[in-house]
Amino acid sequence: MNLAVRCAALLVLILAASPQVESAEVLNGVKSRGQLRCGVSDDIPGFSERDANGYWRGLEVDFCRAVAAAVLNDPEKVEFVPLQTTARFPALQTRRVDLLLANTTWTLTREAVLRVRFPGILLFDGQGFMVAAAAKVATLADLDGATICVEKGTTHQRTLEAHFRANGRSVKPLLMASAQKAAAALFAGQCQAYTADSGELAAMRLRAPGAPGSFVILPERISREPISPVVWGGDPEWATVIRWVLNILILGEEYGVTRDRLDEEIKENRNPLLRQDPYEGKTIAQALGIEPQWGIRALRAVGNYGEVFERNLGRNSPLKIERGLNRLWMHGGLHYSPAID
Repeated sequence: MNLAVRCAALLVLILAASPQVESAEVLNGVKSRGQLRCGVSDDIPGFSERDANGYWRGLEVDFCRAVAAAVLNDPEKVEFVPLQTTARFPALQTRRVDLLLANTTWTLTREAVLRVRFPGILLFDGQGFMVAAAAKVATLADLDGATICVEKGTTHQRTLEAHFRANGRSVKPLLMASAQKAAAALFAGQCQAYTADSGELAAMRLRAPGAPGSFVILPERISREPISPVVWGGDPEWATVIRWVLNILILGEEYGVTRDRLDEEIKENRNPLLRQDPYEGKTIAQALGIEPQWGIRALRAVGNYGEVFERNLGRNSPLKIERGLNRLWMHGGLHYSPAID
């Protein structure tokens, strides 16, 4: 029995010992409490970290604030709970958090066995490798027999071993307790490479001793990693709210709605997205269990999906990650939203 299955079985036992969540209980609990408890990555630049003033910033953080704005009318009504990888699902299962972001890949095992739901894909990523520039490693073939640092409790260990085995190569995984420790081990020369999602590699590379250029991320990717918010599976209403907050951010970009011009466009009353029933009427909002104009509140809080990406991961961030698959469908990417009507 591999690590993932053992962990899954343990969580099912935890679940069996816990009271069952009634429909809408998570959503009602958030509204009653007046605060969203959001599980996020533990100090990963671009994803979730505190700035010099202690203010939370990052892709995951922005999404939590968009949800809080939609549900609670205030993007600051969020308790951010930083989580190590192995603590992510226990925090959700025991209801320590209402919403899990923490750089989590959508998989069948997690959805079926752990009884959680993945409302939609926030980020399309892939597993890559970072090496020292001085090592002159050009491809994964150059890492045959190498010791490679990998964070335990992730999909990366299994994918790493499966990929090298399938290609007739050997690998020595060095399991580390966190992304920070895995990166530090690479920087200290304890392993020849560090493998993780490419976004995480770019984030850790910023903290390389000397300069980020001392380490390079190889161009090869050995997996597709659909990164999604995660919610408890017993509250379909809550999952629907999270799904549509994400969709509204994507639709906002498709319709050209930006945070800076949002109020002006509302006054002009010409943008078809801003004239949809979710904002002017109560039917959909009542069905969702939240107040009307929830989509406008989410867009006002963080901007559209493109703004969120570029601010935290892309050209307006230190990471400078290309959008690639995270572009809208009309620009060659994979992001699009179902229709509102």
